[in-house]
Amino acid sequence: MIVNMSKADRPDQPNAANRFNEEKATYVVRGDGETPDLAAGMAAINETLKTLPNRPGVYRMQDKRGDVLYVGKAKSLKNRVGSYVQMARLPQRLLRMVAQTRSMTIVTTASEADALLLEAQLIKKFRPAYNVLLRDDKSFPFILLREDHDFPRIQKHRGAQRLKGKYFGPFASAGSVNQTLNALQKLFLLRSCTDSFFSNRSRPCLLYQIKRCSAPCVGRIAKEDYAELVQDSRNFLSGKSTEVQGKLGEAMEKASDKLDFEMAAVYRDRLKALTFIQGNQSVNAAGLPDADIFGLAVKGSTVCIQAFFIRGGQNWGHRSFFPAHTSNVEIEEIFSSFLMQFYDRMPPPKLVLLDRELPDEKLLAEALSTKAEYRVGVSKPQRGDRRKLLEQASRNATEALDRRLAESSTQAKIMREMVDLLELDAVPDRIEIYDNSHIQGTNMVGGMVVAGPEGFRKNAYRKFNIKNPDIEPGDDFAMMREVLERRFARAQKEDPDREKGEWPDLVLIDGGKGQMRAAKDALAEIGVEDVVMIGVSKGPDRNAGRETFHMPDGREIHLPMNSPVLFYLQRLRDEAHRFAIGAHRAKRAKSIGHSSLDDVPGIGPARKRAMLLHFGTAAAVKNASLEDLQGAPGVSATVAHKVYDYFHA
Repeated sequence: MIVNMSKADRPDQPNAANRFNEEKATYVVRGDGETPDLAAGMAAINETLKTLPNRPGVYRMQDKRGDVLYVGKAKSLKNRVGSYVQMARLPQRLLRMVAQTRSMTIVTTASEADALLLEAQLIKKFRPAYNVLLRDDKSFPFILLREDHDFPRIQKHRGAQRLKGKYFGPFASAGSVNQTLNALQKLFLLRSCTDSFFSNRSRPCLLYQIKRCSAPCVGRIAKEDYAELVQDSRNFLSGKSTEVQGKLGEAMEKASDKLDFEMAAVYRDRLKALTFIQGNQSVNAAGLPDADIFGLAVKGSTVCIQAFFIRGGQNWGHRSFFPAHTSNVEIEEIFSSFLMQFYDRMPPPKLVLLDRELPDEKLLAEALSTKAEYRVGVSKPQRGDRRKLLEQASRNATEALDRRLAESSTQAKIMREMVDLLELDAVPDRIEIYDNSHIQGTNMVGGMVVAGPEGFRKNAYRKFNIKNPDIEPGDDFAMMREVLERRFARAQKEDPDREKGEWPDLVLIDGGKGQMRAAKDALAEIGVEDVVMIGVSKGPDRNAGRETFHMPDGREIHLPMNSPVLFYLQRLRDEAHRFAIGAHRAKRAKSIGHSSLDDVPGIGPARKRAMLLHFGTAAAVKNASLEDLQGAPGVSATVAHKVYDYFHA
């Protein structure tokens, strides 16, 4: 089957009909019970060769069921596909592939660069068993400066860039974004709340009190002054940090000269935040334009590729990648395939630096330039600062690979699988799990359990007695809101810079969509929107093993019944359930032994015991006359008056 493709149909175009849809992606399962037959595979390829043109394109090899085995591109389809029938030149890996091949699909393109773009798109779509695959296919986070409001909002953003505003990124991880946003809040005082939250404020929120927002919602800053802050933040994120630093330094000096020391202190704190961002760069990228830097390390059949993201002379983090299906594949082919899959959904910078030369370097540059619609350079620097950055990337790749190979324990593997399944940026150091407990709305209590890679951290457990009198008995959603508001409001006040290690990397909520919504609303109320939160709801008939995991973006995922990750998450959920029930039972037991006499001021255990021995019950004490109370042994006239007045006031 041969299909001609125009530029409008090219898969890297956002509106293309064959644009990759992750939810519809198919995963190849090799083998369907059919014995591989090399002769049958050769026959299928020879049949396709009869009609192949001598022009660029992409080919797919399929097995008996139509599952894609391999996707390849070619400058000349006829020559490239013809190489598969030269058995003597094929390595063992390709011989196995040919033996399973029963049909082929051919797509012709206008150029080899277009073929390279289409190949990357189809590899991500079909996940073929014989292609090098980029395992980490999560979207990268960006910082978004909204432009659809009189008072623009600054926020973290993932996914399609459909909102009106300026996008800055990519950042290597959510942690890198959170760290930068945290400092930007102190530096520029821009709001991070939603528009609905903004429009319903009557007084400043917690972020204003801790000097992380200028409170435009209640008119604490003029529109013109806020617009100036927005422009300063835009300049800073664009790499003009020196300009912003000079402006703040000048403003601090002017305020000091006017003896306005309070305002000078504000500028001083903002300069500290700026210095923090500048000094927190693990890679010195000063003077380097927008660039991505890649270093590769290989040991045996395991490959690690380390990426540094440089934007506007600032290091925006780094990430390690471990491509799959790399056994018996040339390093150059692995690197090229990785780069094209990496940039399939992310716009490339104007400069891509590699720690080794690739034979198809010019073709890569042409394909990336076609996709970006501006010139993209791909090269290996030989000297200078750029060479030093590449050496650092290569060294980090080697270290990351060593760490991965050393992680042979079962727990390490489970944690790594959890990162992939839940689409986290890294193995979480602190996981917080929340659950509530009550009986028909009585003795309501919330529980927080903390876990890390080493196990449960029982000294960090916390219980929350529900205090809000407006909460209806048994309202689990309102209970969860109160628990999270109290926990994170305290964290905002005590550790706004998140330096003490007490902010969670992952929050698990025991509950479904309703609990997740309540939890998100609670955090939005106090200006916390960057905590990764996942809900865990029980399956039909509350069967263990059929849990539904509610992702932050609204998706629902299910894990196989025998998944070690599922067992681990169940254990976390069950521990939170156990702790919450235990706290509830302790509170209930205390309330059972509680007497109305305990609430009377000035009545200690001895007098309480004396009156109960004399009258028999607390109800009898409550209904006793003043004279009867005065007649009780050990009860003075003063105490008798206190008891009588308390119950009869």
